[in-house]
Amino acid sequence: MKKKLIALTMVLVLAIGLLTACGKTDTTDDNTSGEEGTSDKLVVYSPNSEDIINLVIPAFEKETGIKVELISAGTGELIKRLESEKENPYADVIFGIAETQFAQNPDLFQEYVSPNDEYLLEGHKNKQGYLTPYNSDGSCILVNTDLIGDIKIEGYEDLLNPELKGKIAYPDPASSSSAFNQLTNMLVAMGGDYESQEGWDYVAKIIENLDGKVASGSGAAHKSVADGEYVVALTYEDPSVSYVRDGAPVKVVYPKEGTIYGDANSAIIKGAKNLENAKKFIDFTISKEIQDAFGTEIFVRPLRADAELSDSMTPLEDIYTLEEDIEYVTEHKSEIVEKYIDLFTSLQK
Repeated sequence: MKKKLIALTMVLVLAIGLLTACGKTDTTDDNTSGEEGTSDKLVVYSPNSEDIINLVIPAFEKETGIKVELISAGTGELIKRLESEKENPYADVIFGIAETQFAQNPDLFQEYVSPNDEYLLEGHKNKQGYLTPYNSDGSCILVNTDLIGDIKIEGYEDLLNPELKGKIAYPDPASSSSAFNQLTNMLVAMGGDYESQEGWDYVAKIIENLDGKVASGSGAAHKSVADGEYVVALTYEDPSVSYVRDGAPVKVVYPKEGTIYGDANSAIIKGAKNLENAKKFIDFTISKEIQDAFGTEIFVRPLRADAELSDSMTPLEDIYTLEEDIEYVTEHKSEIVEKYIDLFTSLQK
């Protein structure tokens, strides 16, 4: 009897040990794709439009088998989130960041230069070793053609028309990257640089014509015009052209005073838990497949020298463009924003 009891006990011990081992194996394999130590996950933070997201993310998942967890928000909000997660980053990649924003937070990112970088246009390559440009976007004016009536909109000066008071959608440059880009565009276009009194006098007049109204974000600004809530939006090219393509009652105006184009970039987060997948994603954003699709399917400006461009897009050579002084803007961004806030506050009644 004792021998039988001892034998039964040993069997139970062995069984428990096997079950415990199996449990550990299952937990370890939760985040792998079957290949030892290979993750099948990627966490992407992005402020991009739905068009870009819906083009790139599903295609990347299909191409690689990697499952993307996407978190969408404004760039400013995402940068704050990255700062708070610095010691234990949740994201692997930020898909959509301006060079000025990177320059203010370089310690959040990891060096990486894609092998596809060689195919990018000169002047649009990875200069710092961190940022990979994937498309270029410019500030523009979006006009609702059903509401504009006989008001002529060809540039910034036309936005000072008293009939547009309270009918212009424009976000806060302190929290919206597209709004900040519009602010610097206005300063250069109307004053020649970022410090001239003439440029800031124009900004003051625009603020007065906003009539105290501030769009909640860049997406809300252009959407409010497409939906007929506002007549005009100070916005950017990517979503604006998409509304035209989809048949919304809008038109895109490139200010006759000049438009600044800036590159949108991707970057790997320092300490990324899915580093190899992050590199694959960066490579994919500047692949021939995606760059062609940018220019022919969703009408954002691709940056590969060999990329195709739809006839539906206004050729860049037909748009009067201005140059951004990135070094100055990077160094003085907080001062420019603070001056705008002070000006906006002082003009409220």
